[in-house]
Order: sequence, then structure tokens, then C-alpha cells
Amino acid sequence: MIGAMRERVVAACDGASKGNPGPAGWAWVVADASEAPARWEAGPLGRATNNVAELTALERLLASTDPDVPLEVRMDSQYAMKAVTTWLPGWKRNGWKTAAGKPVANQELVVRIDELLDGRSVEFRYVPAHQVDGDRLNDFADRAASQAATVQEPAGSGLGSPEPPPAPAVPAARKAPRRGPGTARKGGGASARTIKAKFPGRCVCGRSYAAGESIAKNDQGWGHPECRTAAAG
Repeated sequence: MIGAMRERVVAACDGASKGNPGPAGWAWVVADASEAPARWEAGPLGRATNNVAELTALERLLASTDPDVPLEVRMDSQYAMKAVTTWLPGWKRNGWKTAAGKPVANQELVVRIDELLDGRSVEFRYVPAHQVDGDRLNDFADRAASQAATVQEPAGSGLGSPEPPPAPAVPAARKAPRRGPGTARKGGGASARTIKAKFPGRCVCGRSYAAGESIAKNDQGWGHPECRTAAAG
């Protein structure tokens, strides 16, 4: 059995929604011994939110890996990570209700993830998204989820699919970079310059970014560097 030969499996998962809600997709990737992408799967979700896509990606990863082998999961979604590591125990105790007494959002997915985590050794590791020298596995899952959301077709190593395409190339700056503080939310032309966010925020695509992540100016404020391609178009 392969699982008995491995001390730990390293993997990443990610979800994407083009519009939040909008065309969405999920993806996961499992690494080989050198932490290079070895096995992966991605799929479409039709119209869904980022949160549903992120949770679906985690659910599919857990369902596709050996429960007897310790698993390290790398994610760039703070919502999905906090949902399963911080909030889930309390939701469960409260009968799947929030502290305010409201039904837990995306409850079906959260319950399924809870079932898949039962009795398993799983370590969750947050990795910032869209870094120049970022996590290779997370980048792979991010690109695969984005492609699945865009084309709405399944893909993966089991289907003989090629590696997902790289993120869109950054266009040349249309205006000179503005030496702003980095957290300003004023409008303005797209800039090729990226900076580190001083505070967490939300991109025009609907996904949040954390303090310390690379962000870039687009026509509607600050956000993920690759999202300015659409804003500048």
C-alpha cells in the first residue's frame, strides 16, 4: 500500500469565482517527495461564491487522499481555514448555528468536511496567495481552480490534462506609478507596481488579501496583481 510507505502527504487546494458569485471552480494538488505537483484534479461549480469554491476544494482533497496518512494542507483562503480550524467546533456544539444563532453558511459542505476530518491527522498551513516566490503547490491549485472556473470543464492528472496555464501576464503600466501609502482605496489607473499590503482588505474580484501580501492598484482600488488585468482592460 502506497500510504504505508509515506510518512506525510503535502497538498494544496484552492477555489475561484469569477464575480463572487459567478462562474466558479475548485482544485487540489498532491505533491511528490520533492514537493513538486504530482497528482491533481479540478472541476467546475457553475455559479457559486468564492467561499463555496474554497470549501469544495478542501472537501474534494480530503475525499481523494488516504485518511490513514498524515496530511499537510496549504491554503490561501483564511475563511476556509478558519471555518475548519477555529469556528467549526463551536458551530458543531451549537447545532450548526453561529454565535448569533443563525444557521452556519455553507453548512452541508462544512458538515461533510467535519466528517472527513474525523480521526485524521491533518495540519492546515496558511500561505499568502499570488507571491512572486510563493508556494509552488498553492500557485498550481490557484491556476487550476481559475481555469476550471473560466472554462467550466473538469481537468486533472487522471484525465491526462496538461498543467494549468500561468496567470495572465501583467500589462504595461498606463500611468506613472503613484507613490501612495499602499492601503488607499481611491480610484486611479492600473499600475505595474506591486507593494505589500499594510492591512487586510478585499480585492475587486471578491477575494480578500492579508496584511503583507503583494497587491497592485487597479481602476477600483487595490487588489491581487493579476486582477488588475481585467480592471485595466
